[in-house]
Amino acid sequence: MAEAVRINKYLSQCGICSRREADRMLDAGRVLINGKEPEKGMMVTDKDLITVDGKKVSGQAEEIVIAFHKPRGIVCTTSRKEPDNIMDYIGFPERIYPVGRLDKDSSGIILLTNNGQLMDDILRGRYGHEKEYEVTVDHPVKESIWDAMEQGVPILETMTKPCRIPYRNKTEFTIIITQGLNRQIRRMCEYFGYRVRKLKRVRIMNIELGNLPEGKWRYLTEKELSELKDMCKKAHHNRGLERK
Repeated sequence: MAEAVRINKYLSQCGICSRREADRMLDAGRVLINGKEPEKGMMVTDKDLITVDGKKVSGQAEEIVIAFHKPRGIVCTTSRKEPDNIMDYIGFPERIYPVGRLDKDSSGIILLTNNGQLMDDILRGRYGHEKEYEVTVDHPVKESIWDAMEQGVPILETMTKPCRIPYRNKTEFTIIITQGLNRQIRRMCEYFGYRVRKLKRVRIMNIELGNLPEGKWRYLTEKELSELKDMCKKAHHNRGLERK
């Protein structure tokens, strides 16, 4: 990493954390540059001595991105205080972080990576990245509900963005959303009087769960990772055009 970059970007590129988490570390005084507390926007290079919690930060780590089929009951947190945390369950030898969350009661695909920049790009809700879920509810859904759900549902003092329900069959349906509100799909169903019995995420952007067994993980293929990054770049570019 020869060129100078902002300290939060440097930490994310080194696989320490996301940029957002880096800013929180800086606010908490956990990061030192050449023995001194830096400002958030300070520029650094590999020549600087950077420490987090007193430990030296090494150069940029080799990129790791994996897809994991999370079982129900596993919590998407890096905190070891949670006995069912995703990190201990996977037991991955390198430092990686879950990209977003998947409810404890839900199963399906979640990505983990040491690339903080990629993590931020995927999680930016304004980019409209798709996530697809298979849902089972407690009783048959009325035909009029499907269109209403697709148009938007008032939850958490806001209106959900329009979504798509390409498959629907009484108590089972597939839903594609571009948001990540807290327990969003469960709350959307509850608004119409339905309780979710089973919720499984089967796709994040171009990455599909496929036949990956529950509780197992795999590396993304070069093709998948390249497509994923291209989608993030295009979304960022299109967003920039919208602001002009």
